[in-house]
Amino acid sequence: MRQELVEQGFRQLMTPSQVDEALQRPGTTLVVVNSVCGCAAAGARPGVIQALRSHGLKFDQLVTVFAGMEMEATARARTYFEGAPPTSPQAAILRDGQLVHLMQRSDFLGRAPEEIALQLAEAAHRA
Repeated sequence: MRQELVEQGFRQLMTPSQVDEALQRPGTTLVVVNSVCGCAAAGARPGVIQALRSHGLKFDQLVTVFAGMEMEATARARTYFEGAPPTSPQAAILRDGQLVHLMQRSDFLGRAPEEIALQLAEAAHRA
């Protein structure tokens, strides 16, 4: 589950300080809150990967935290999501540390990876 994103160039953030260092960098960042749930396996991870591959999305950095595993790092990442309720999975686009777009569990649940990829691509192009 971790490797699926790492193999696509995502860097795992394991501590709150790693999260702060990454998410405060200038530029555009895609953050994926990974999870063991079915909607992460069936929709979120494949959808994000498809968005990167098929839609040619380019971010300054790709990072991920794993909900339920690195709990402190995940909690810190979610502080950048401007008070949105914590869900797993999540995908956020930040520009210069500020939230531009957030996809919650409800955006992944029951959706095909192609739909998720398109939604993320549209959000990234607006960012």
